[in-house]
Amino acid sequence: MIAAFNSGEDIHTSTAATVFGVPKEAVTSEMRKRAKAVNFGILYGIGAFSLSDDLHVSRQKAQEYIDQYLASYPGIDRYLKETIASAYEKGYVTTMFGRRRYIPELAGTNKVLQKFGERVAMNSPIQGSAADLIKIAMIRVYDRLKESGIDAHLILQVHDELILEAHSSCAEAAAKILREEMEGAYKDCKVPLSVDLHIGKTWFDAK
Repeated sequence: MIAAFNSGEDIHTSTAATVFGVPKEAVTSEMRKRAKAVNFGILYGIGAFSLSDDLHVSRQKAQEYIDQYLASYPGIDRYLKETIASAYEKGYVTTMFGRRRYIPELAGTNKVLQKFGERVAMNSPIQGSAADLIKIAMIRVYDRLKESGIDAHLILQVHDELILEAHSSCAEAAAKILREEMEGAYKDCKVPLSVDLHIGKTWFDAK
């Protein structure tokens, strides 16, 4: 999976090829859609019931997708199990940058709440690290824009997107700063922090 990211491949197509055992050229849009659902679902602790509902397939088929995925990427399966075990032991999980998410549900006896806690344990280090990264990028973009003195301002964050408002005369310069600071938010990543960047008169045009 790391190799797929580093070579610039579409990760969902690459996953579909691995999980379904076909060449990348043979991956259909439906196979990619299912691989995408599994890619994200696994990290949310999705079960066969929810996945079957999302993909409109039988629960047995959904379980097969999950099993094939985890067999194809044993490192992910190991990481998730180790993360859950650590969360039970410590009572919390941490992001890449050390920020903690306490999970009191794991200490209780209610099995439904415990399962919820396990899903939180699996997802929080990933989603939380992504939140940390965008905040680091925001601070660096703000500082760079201020230092540059150009007529450009950071006005909005939407999940993993940052939106700048800039005068047309310095839009390209602002875009360059934005790309550099977002892609350089964390230097020790094993995969590139790639950014899709667009300029437009309005947010709608830029999208």
